[in-house]
Amino acid sequence: HAAPYCVFQEPGLVERSARDLLTDDIDQVICDCPETTEAIREVAGKVSRRAKRRIHYMSGAVPLFDRIGIQKQIDEAFSRQVWLPCGGYIVIDETEALIAIDVNTGRNRGNKDQEKMILETNIEAAQAVARQLRLRNIGGLVVVDFIDMRHRKDQMAVYKAMKERVKKDKAKTQVLQISSIGLMEMTRQRLNESLRDSMYEPCPYCAGRGRVKTTMTMSVEVQRQLNTIIQKNAHQGDLIVMVNTDVLNRFRTEDSRILMELERSHNGRLIFRADAAMHRERFAIIDAATEKTIYQSLA
Repeated sequence: HAAPYCVFQEPGLVERSARDLLTDDIDQVICDCPETTEAIREVAGKVSRRAKRRIHYMSGAVPLFDRIGIQKQIDEAFSRQVWLPCGGYIVIDETEALIAIDVNTGRNRGNKDQEKMILETNIEAAQAVARQLRLRNIGGLVVVDFIDMRHRKDQMAVYKAMKERVKKDKAKTQVLQISSIGLMEMTRQRLNESLRDSMYEPCPYCAGRGRVKTTMTMSVEVQRQLNTIIQKNAHQGDLIVMVNTDVLNRFRTEDSRILMELERSHNGRLIFRADAAMHRERFAIIDAATEKTIYQSLA
């Protein structure tokens, strides 16, 4: 029997990037590593001499990403808020159903001609939206809430600006005209997972909601459950209440009087204990004598 040997090996990251991304619309590729530059040139040379001439080596002490502003663009691609040159900004929210983008005037309030200022902000927003969709590789339904424009010609100017910018996009993009309530609907072809999905995962603490219940809400939930146990006479004796540290601080300050009233209505003490490792939205009520859990909330 012949010894095993490799029949095929997938090219490395550098080779794959040069093969897949070095298209005719790329003017130049800049690299700050001599060895990597030569590797890219070798791959590009298999395509054409012209492609090989577009590969350039750049030396210097300052990292390449910082020198030509790429790191700033990467950071911007993960930011919810993106500033516009005029001083306005857009806010991008990715949800399961659609991508919602809101346009705001921000600091662009100095122009006396308000209609001109709104048009300027909306056109810059349209250009920024088209670019951000490409940068973030966002696909699906996109709804842009532009600042209200009274004149139809201004709405058409923004629509044309968006149509012109999405022409540069390799993903198939359909743009509808701005509706009577100032919304523009778009659909963009899903090529791969978005930049956010490839780099981030849902927060394990808030389950991806981006919010947790307030200490006041948790205080009310604990009080309600204690009232239920006390009123049903389901328990006689001391109770241990395990809560998050922040929730306990709430009980010791704003809600201390409520706890005293609860304890007076109960045939036993209410012993509150904090657990820093406990989730903000979880709490447990335990029989102090038997250490048996009477109630355990679900986060």
